[in-house]
Amino acid sequence: MSRELAQAIIGIYRRHAAEWDRERGRSLFEKPRLDRFVACLPPGGRVLDLGCGSGEPIGRYLVDQGLAVTGVDTSGHSIGLCRTRMPEQTWIEADMRTLALGEAFDGILAWDSFFHLAHDDQRRMFEVFARHAGDASALMFTSGPHHGEAIGEFAGEKLYHASLAPEEYRALLDRSGFDVVDFRADDPDCAGHTVWLARRRGAGAQGGRR
Repeated sequence: MSRELAQAIIGIYRRHAAEWDRERGRSLFEKPRLDRFVACLPPGGRVLDLGCGSGEPIGRYLVDQGLAVTGVDTSGHSIGLCRTRMPEQTWIEADMRTLALGEAFDGILAWDSFFHLAHDDQRRMFEVFARHAGDASALMFTSGPHHGEAIGEFAGEKLYHASLAPEEYRALLDRSGFDVVDFRADDPDCAGHTVWLARRRGAGAQGGRR
């Protein structure tokens, strides 16, 4: 059953993209964590936003910081909204699990998107992160605080979430060449989100804005 619910996520966001955009808050409670991410990037850096949705508020905030955003989402409606709102950026309708753009980014973000994937798909995503990261690239994603699955609801449909254990995320990051910079579980200053910030090992890892 959980596998079927995980596979249904794409269809849910495609069917209800307009409703999701209307209901998505623009208050940007994520700002303190996003600012930590932005501080790791060079001025004018390039960010790959995986599961970008309709581009607001997070994509808009990154653009307002002077960053170049490439957003990826499986919902064509959401990508269309992004292209209308920020036509100077790059927006791609694609599945993050099979993404292979052939280029590296200064930052990779998977906020409230990666955690909709089944456990094995999450494990495989670290290969996707690695092949789109250059030396000293920053990676930020949200997860659950411990291994498990949870079922929420959106637009009357069951919404699947999953998480690996923190120890496994640390091992996957290390194996993919990333060092953990910050980890906050159930962060009360970020609406209870569990947030990971990591940095790709390599020459120039001391760079970026402070």
